[in-house]
Amino acid sequence: MDPLDVGRWQFGITTVYHFFMVPLTLGLGMVVTYLYLRYVFTKKDEYKRMTKFWGKLYLINFIMGVATGLVQEFQFGMAWSEYSRFVGDVFGAPLAMEGLFAFFVESTFLGLWIFGWDKLKPKVHAFCLFAAVAGSWISAYFILAANSWMQHPVGVEMIDGRPRLVDIWAVLTNNTALLTFPHVIFGAIQVAGGFMVGIAWYKLWRRRKDGIDTVQDGKVVVGDAEVGGRDKKDYLVWFRSLRVGAVVGLIGFMGVGLSGHMQAQLMIHQQPLKMAAAEAACHDGTGFSVLSISSPGAQDCDKVHAVLEIPGALSFLAHDNFITEVKGVNTLLPEYKEKYGTHLANNPLYGERAGQEIQYLPLMEVTYYGFRGMITFGGIGALSYVYVLWVTRKKGTGTVPEAKWLKNLAILGILAPFFGNALGWIFTEMGRQPFVVAPNPEGDPAVMMFTAAAVSPGVSGEEILFSLISLGAVYGILMVVEIYLLVKYVKSGVVAAMPELVQSHHDDADKDSAAQRDVLEFAY
Repeated sequence: MDPLDVGRWQFGITTVYHFFMVPLTLGLGMVVTYLYLRYVFTKKDEYKRMTKFWGKLYLINFIMGVATGLVQEFQFGMAWSEYSRFVGDVFGAPLAMEGLFAFFVESTFLGLWIFGWDKLKPKVHAFCLFAAVAGSWISAYFILAANSWMQHPVGVEMIDGRPRLVDIWAVLTNNTALLTFPHVIFGAIQVAGGFMVGIAWYKLWRRRKDGIDTVQDGKVVVGDAEVGGRDKKDYLVWFRSLRVGAVVGLIGFMGVGLSGHMQAQLMIHQQPLKMAAAEAACHDGTGFSVLSISSPGAQDCDKVHAVLEIPGALSFLAHDNFITEVKGVNTLLPEYKEKYGTHLANNPLYGERAGQEIQYLPLMEVTYYGFRGMITFGGIGALSYVYVLWVTRKKGTGTVPEAKWLKNLAILGILAPFFGNALGWIFTEMGRQPFVVAPNPEGDPAVMMFTAAAVSPGVSGEEILFSLISLGAVYGILMVVEIYLLVKYVKSGVVAAMPELVQSHHDDADKDSAAQRDVLEFAY
């Protein structure tokens, strides 16, 4: 059993799983901050309710993200020790900054926000939340700077066969990182928007289903239930959440599109073969392939056939014009072989793979459909946000259609931006193969590392498989726990975060006790 293949599966599965939590944390944290600031400056009770409810879901996801993210760094030493040795001098600085500065700021201020309700001044309390969310964004930047170095190494010199950091500023201002960061952040914002739209749609639909709200003469008549805190302010919570989510989602989609376009142009220069594989572009040309087909697993350009192309579109993506040809696979492969060699060196690091022919072409089926998948899922989300704004546009209409199938689509639509983000990362990482550190075409060609040399030499495939199964089981349990908690608190509504809404107003002792319980429930 090849430890390289099993190790790649392990890292891919655990990383993609972890990244399902990351964008929701980054995006929803920003939205909760906005909602809380609205409450601080307007004193409108519905904004406090929105902050408490969405903040509770934010914290659940945050905690699960931390739990699943801890495994990532352990894997560097467990299955990828040679990779750790190679990049250690470079990664030490940004990852230390992430841990010592960003993460501590994030956790400290988040704790102050959790336990500071009614204890800190409102503006100070709001600043604590802002600082926590800002810390998570800064944390993300340092991690993305490290990942971007793998895509485009800068700021180092090769000494004794290893890259040594000579310019940390070059690493932190790597043009790859400067474009990757906004792309990831806008993707996270779209995830948060889709999350809010799906849940708010369900809650408004539930109010109609239960007969609390009705529609007469095309206008909503907001009702008032006696139980569960489902009063008229509860209606405002979900209606405004629906609208805010749609606007946030659209902003995220537009930002993803613009930053993604700029990334594609950069990719043409930094990793041209990845872009060619993403287009199944075997030959030099200008056309963007809307659909190409091949036999399963085909890596031979003779077996790839374009079914539908848009002339000039690929040139526009790459060069902002419609006539400049983009190099295809057949042109790029000889260039890669000439520059980086045709076979792996006879080095003990490669084990049984020493001397094998290097396969520079990434798996085209993954890059091609992954690239289109992330665009498709992002587009599905954007269309749903436009529809939401359209059906709620008229003053006084203010609710969702009562069709059950639309409610089911809204809930399923929560997953669309999540899948788009996941496919984007799969494309990014698998498209870089066979390199774990891709060479910089304009830099020292020695600053690169083949994935085949990165795996731990003393670990067998069976050992990595055991850890994969173990981690998979733990992650599966954590997934069940997170989904259970999210579903439980979504169904419970605002009162899950504000039990005082249904407490007896004449029993002050019970009210104080409930408030104290709420602080701990809100935290954990």
